[in-house]
Amino acid sequence: MTNLKKQILDLHKVSQTLEPNEDERTNYVNEVSKYANGFINELETAKTFVGSKETPNAFALSKNKTSLAEILKLYDSEIATKGIKPASGGHIGYIPGGGIYTSAIADFLVDVTNEYVGMHFSCPGGVAIEHVLLDWMKEMFGFPETAVGNLTSGGSIANLIAMTAARDKHKIKNATIEKSVIYLSPQVHHCIQKALKIIGLEDVIINYLELDDNSKIKTSDLQNKIETDKKNGLNPFLVVASAGTTDTGAIDPLEAIGNIAKEHNLWYHVDGAYGGFFILVDDIREKFKGIEMADSLVVDPHKGLFLPYGLGAVLVKDKQAVYHSHVVRANYMQDAVAEESPVNPADVSPELTKHFRSLRLWLPLQLHGVEPFVACLEEKLLLTQYFREELVKLGFKVGPEPDLSVSYFWYPTNDDNENVFNEKLMKELHKDGEIFLSSTKINGKFVIRMAILSFRTKLQTIDKAVAMIERALQKIKT
Repeated sequence: MTNLKKQILDLHKVSQTLEPNEDERTNYVNEVSKYANGFINELETAKTFVGSKETPNAFALSKNKTSLAEILKLYDSEIATKGIKPASGGHIGYIPGGGIYTSAIADFLVDVTNEYVGMHFSCPGGVAIEHVLLDWMKEMFGFPETAVGNLTSGGSIANLIAMTAARDKHKIKNATIEKSVIYLSPQVHHCIQKALKIIGLEDVIINYLELDDNSKIKTSDLQNKIETDKKNGLNPFLVVASAGTTDTGAIDPLEAIGNIAKEHNLWYHVDGAYGGFFILVDDIREKFKGIEMADSLVVDPHKGLFLPYGLGAVLVKDKQAVYHSHVVRANYMQDAVAEESPVNPADVSPELTKHFRSLRLWLPLQLHGVEPFVACLEEKLLLTQYFREELVKLGFKVGPEPDLSVSYFWYPTNDDNENVFNEKLMKELHKDGEIFLSSTKINGKFVIRMAILSFRTKLQTIDKAVAMIERALQKIKT
C-alpha cells in the first residue's frame, strides 16, 4: 500500500464518524423525538417567559465528545426554558412564529436529503413546489400570473427584495437619491428603514405621514405631501402601506393609497408580513380591498400560517425590476441555466445558496388542508375580542377596535403617573411569566400590547392571561 493510500485510509477512520449507521440514526431520532414530545406535552403548564440569562460558558466547545442525551439536557436548561418560549400559546406579546409540528418533519426531510433549490436545474421538484406556493399566493392576493416571487427567510429579506425592485424601476441612484422621496407611516416595520440603508438609499428623503385615531395613514396627508414635494422639485417614487402594523395591527386604507400611487406614478408596496393571510377569513376580506393594486407585497407564512420561524414571501409584479439587481451569470453556473426553465429562485433574491424551505409550508398544507389554518385565524380574531372584553371588566382601558389580532390596553390612574403605573405593571407581568405580553408607546402613552397569533393560543390561554393580569394588578395596588 502506498503511503498516500494509507494516509487517506487513516483519515477515513476518523471522518466516517460523521456518517452514523442505521442503528445510531434511529437512536438519535428516538432521543430527539422523546424530547420533542415531552416539550410539547409540557407547554400548557410551563411559563412562557423566564427572565434568566444564559449560564456563563454553558456552550463552550469541548475537546471531548458529548452525548446527545447531555446535549438535549443542556438545550432544555439553557435554551428552551429561558427567555421567551415562542412555541407556547402563551406567547401573545410580540407577533409570534408558530411552530406547527408537521413543518418540523418537513425540515427534517429537507436536511437529510440536503436539496439545493436556488436553481431549477439542481432540484426541479423543489423549485416547482416553491412556484406552486407562490402561484397560490398570487391568486389569493389578486396578483397576475406574470408576477415573480420568492420564499425568503422572513419579512426583512422579502421587504429588501421589494425595496430594491422599486429603486431599480424608478432608477434611484447617484444624484437622484437626495431629491427622491419615500412616504411611510410612523408605524411601518423598521425593516423598511433598514432595507433602505442596505440598498444605498440612506440619504433618500423619508416623509412620514399623519395617522388617524386608529393608527392608519391619512390619505389626504399623503396626497398633499406628494403634491407639495413635486412643486418643490422633488422626486416622489415610493409609498409603503401596511396590511397589519406591528404596533397596533392596523390595516391602512389600501385602495385609496393605491389610487394615489397610480395617479402620481409611485411604486406601491404593501407590507402584510403580519396580517396578510387574514385575507383568508371571509368576514374581514373586505378590509384588504386594494391590496391587489400593490406593485409588491410581503407576507410571512411563519406568522399568519403558523410555521416555525424562517419563511417569508414576496410578490413583485415587475419581473424585470427584480431581475435588474439579482440576475448575474457566472461561467461555473453555465450548466444550470436554461432558457426554458421557470424562474430560478436565485434570480429574484440575494440568496444563491437556497434552503428548501418551501417544503415546511407545502407539506402541512398537503397533510392538513387549508381549513384548519383558516379556522385558527378566525379563532385569533375572536380571542382578541374576548380578551379586550375581559380587560374592560377589570377596569382597563383598551385601544380602538382592532382590524386584526393586535391590540393594546392600559390601566387608568387619572393622574400624571399613569405611564409609571403601567410600566410597573408590565414589569410585574414579566416577573410572573405565565403568559408573555409586551409594551409599546402610542402617542407618548405607555400601553401593554397583545399580539394573538400562535396556533396554540386558546380560550384557556386568554383566561390564564386575565388571571395573571389581575394578580399583578393587585400586587401593584397594595
